[in-house]
Amino acid sequence: MQTNLAAQFKNTPDGDEAEAILRACVHCGFCTATCPTYQLLGDELDGPRGRIYLIKQVLEGAPATERTQLHLDRCLTCRNCETTCPSGVQYSRLLDIGKHIVEQQVKRPAAARYKRLLLKEALPRPWLFSPAMKAGRMLRPLLPDSLAEKMQPVPDAGVWPRQAMPRKMLLLDGCVQPEMAPNINSSAARILAALGVELVVAPRAGCCGAIRYHLADHDGGLNDMRRNIDAWWPLIEAGAEAILMTASGCGATVKEYGHLLRDDPVYAAKAKRVSELTRDVSEVLCAEQEALIALLKQRPPAGPVAFHPPCTLQHAQKIRGKVEDLLRAVGVDVRLCADSHLCCGSAGTYSVLQPELSHQLRDRKLANLEATGAERIVSANIGCQSHLQSGTSTPVGHWIELIDQMLA
Repeated sequence: MQTNLAAQFKNTPDGDEAEAILRACVHCGFCTATCPTYQLLGDELDGPRGRIYLIKQVLEGAPATERTQLHLDRCLTCRNCETTCPSGVQYSRLLDIGKHIVEQQVKRPAAARYKRLLLKEALPRPWLFSPAMKAGRMLRPLLPDSLAEKMQPVPDAGVWPRQAMPRKMLLLDGCVQPEMAPNINSSAARILAALGVELVVAPRAGCCGAIRYHLADHDGGLNDMRRNIDAWWPLIEAGAEAILMTASGCGATVKEYGHLLRDDPVYAAKAKRVSELTRDVSEVLCAEQEALIALLKQRPPAGPVAFHPPCTLQHAQKIRGKVEDLLRAVGVDVRLCADSHLCCGSAGTYSVLQPELSHQLRDRKLANLEATGAERIVSANIGCQSHLQSGTSTPVGHWIELIDQMLA
């Protein structure tokens, strides 16, 4: 794709990166075949190819409009198009660059600005999010449906193992997960402890930066990333083996720290090292599979479960088949649904900002998952779990909880 960047974007980090991405695109349109919003809306501008053209126009100097913003807002950033693309177009990076520029050019209505401000300021701060969720659960009958469905009961976290062990890994506690599903990280801690690995949570680490960054607050997102690096660095220097992620959305972002902070003279080298050390919990447990099988060999097999692979796991991190293979190796009947490559509609804050599209995708996904005949649904990301659970009475959890229950 030929480009002619406007003067204000030439020879800038974002401009250079965007131009390289645009030039990789060959207009083939394979991406539209797997784009969830294009499938729903049938509009070329609601598919990756159309959005690439919109961003190209803005980068070449055409003024962004509310229509430009609307079509970019509708993107889930599921990155299914990146898996499909034969040319390796890094669409998600181009989208982040484009949304950031458009946000500066197009002023949103006051209500939309305040909603986004609330999301990016409250969600990453547990001291704000936690009491808000507790109040929300108490006032659930009075809330709008789009918020009430998020106020689900909190599972019991159980006991966190306290025994010190020679092998140590860092664990990102995250921002919303400790309040919405504290059992996920405690399940991971118990399993890893049984395998001789101690999980350590750095007190000053928090939101991975994805919430602010994907809401076009790049400075805020990068500052969240720098804070986490500062919190982890002494423990990395002390010999931590890995940085473990139980939320695939966080893992996808932390694995990109090295790229996102590549031009920061203070943090570039540290960010690269952090990304190299970051592992999804499935990657860690697959490396310990033989020991895990030995621990579980006398346990009764679990009933059939449907696994929903989050987009941030299969498309962003390119981790496919590991969870299913691991669960089957320990005796679980795992079933994938039709169109398992498609997004469930959660996509971080998307389910709040685009509830109509989000619900359509959720209901399609649930119909396919329930058609497997499984007794429960498991996933690998808190956002997917919460979103799917809001539309079904079938239990939805994290696959790590399943292994923890078998171990117990």
